[in-house]
Amino acid sequence: MATWTNLGLQDSSSPLMEQLNFFHDHTLLILTMITILVGYIMGMLMFNKFTNRYLLHGQTIEIIWTVLPAIILMFIAFPSLRLLYLMDEINTPSITLKSIGHQWYWSYEYSDFLNLEFDSYMIPTNELEMNGFRLLDVDNRIVLPMNNQIRILVTATDVLHSWTVPSLGVKVDATPGRLNQINFLINRPGLFFGQCSEICGANHSFMPIVIE
Repeated sequence: MATWTNLGLQDSSSPLMEQLNFFHDHTLLILTMITILVGYIMGMLMFNKFTNRYLLHGQTIEIIWTVLPAIILMFIAFPSLRLLYLMDEINTPSITLKSIGHQWYWSYEYSDFLNLEFDSYMIPTNELEMNGFRLLDVDNRIVLPMNNQIRILVTATDVLHSWTVPSLGVKVDATPGRLNQINFLINRPGLFFGQCSEICGANHSFMPIVIE
């Protein structure tokens, strides 16, 4: 979960989130290099007192500053596309969980079992235990196995919601009348917190997700 002064991404708990973290750092490095280069050139232009009266065209430099950004964009695009396809990959799931968004709580169904469904509400602050997390803890947590392929089916009954758990790299829109699915693998034990990430009304901030 996010902690105080944590300016970066959360620690990854799935192989996919690990790859997303690497891609974030890779892109940030490229952006930093571009910013430094452009800043240096702009600084040089401002303080440069020389001029070239005979400069009419610069064919070579124009080719360079057209081709180079295209190559840099390819270094961002290829890893990005690879990750997009990996995120859509559905492997043979060991367990399927159906998540249904309501105003303003989640309900869950374990599709592989008969009659195993429950609602998950946020615990109000006045009912919270001393070791609970305010605005993040729920009365009924999702329990999922680690090192297993898990499929989540996500839908909603009323308005748009979004089922999001940042440390697993999972974010799926819950759309009424539509069933979206995503696949992930949890590679370490723990409590994983998430929240609805689509503005869905007055109590949008108060429908957290907890995976145990």
